[in-house]
Amino acid sequence: MLRTTPPFRADHVGSLLRPQALRDARAKRAHGEISAEELKSLEDRSIRDVIAKQESIGLRGVTDGEFRREFWHLDFLGGLDGVESFAADHGIRFQGGETKPIGLRVTRKIGFSKHPMLEHFRFVKDNTKATPKMTIPSPSVLHFRGGRKAVPESIYPAMDEFFRDLGLAYRKAVRAFADIGCRYLQLDETNLAYLCDPEQRRMLSERGDDPEKLPRIYADMINTAISDRPSDMTITMHLCRGNFKSLWIAQGGYEPVAEILFNEIKVNGYFMEYDTERAGGFEPLRFVPKSKTVVLGLVTSKSGALESKDNLKRRLSDAARYLDLDQLCLSPQCGFASTEEGNVLTENEQWAKLSLIVETANEVWGEARAAGQQTK
Repeated sequence: MLRTTPPFRADHVGSLLRPQALRDARAKRAHGEISAEELKSLEDRSIRDVIAKQESIGLRGVTDGEFRREFWHLDFLGGLDGVESFAADHGIRFQGGETKPIGLRVTRKIGFSKHPMLEHFRFVKDNTKATPKMTIPSPSVLHFRGGRKAVPESIYPAMDEFFRDLGLAYRKAVRAFADIGCRYLQLDETNLAYLCDPEQRRMLSERGDDPEKLPRIYADMINTAISDRPSDMTITMHLCRGNFKSLWIAQGGYEPVAEILFNEIKVNGYFMEYDTERAGGFEPLRFVPKSKTVVLGLVTSKSGALESKDNLKRRLSDAARYLDLDQLCLSPQCGFASTEEGNVLTENEQWAKLSLIVETANEVWGEARAAGQQTK
């Protein structure tokens, strides 16, 4: 049947390709050629346009495309009290490329007092009749990226204190979004998927972390982060294996973290990457409880080639062997622009993919609803 609350049958992860005019303006601002006010004015116009476009193709949950951000995660985390960005020795390394060399580090006790992204959400809410969705990185990202090296012992002698304060800072952040009307919040949680990759686990072990313990540490921190949300607030989690200029980092199915992911983390639903064999099979979905929803990322955001509607329906049917079709939805596997550079496809190809998702979802769950009515 059709869903009236998020996540929706046809949904998307959040980020969208930046229009060239906006990318040019951001470059000009970086070189001091335009003012902050001029850039914001163009961002506002671009976001109004992209909201209208999402509404026009039938999406019921809309975002600002993350148009005001440079990175999907650094912009939010760098706005927490006690966290700062810095020029790093190297960027995040992908299979075939590397991001800009920007890192994060802890400079004092972590907290949350205010954040510019509260106003970013308010702008979306004020400019749509659909459901406004906010996306922020999971708290685990601050640890996974830098590890102990980014958390001085002089500030946090014990990492347990760091995880506690980070979870509590996020708890204040989630509540702040709720207090200004956010009822659809997504935590972008790449790291639990990375923990399914033997190479990533080896990297963590070599730097002194225990990959066996991290899933539960992250689960506890996330649960603290969302523990003060109102009962009518939907919180979902997005999982992927890296997204930058259509490149990726990790591979491996969800089996190693499935039980903790689905049964210990108290979110309402999951956006799950499933566009390639790197994500493994649907078998881990057998752990999903009846109360939760999984949005299958069957449509890739990494290339412009349009998927077959028949193949999407077949894969939804395959997934329904492990989880009831009524608990499933459809989306791209990731955002289209996790960084301002964006993936390697055109805006027209992006919108064609999102339109395909809407059309396919309408047919699949519309047909399911009709079939159910005929058998009554």
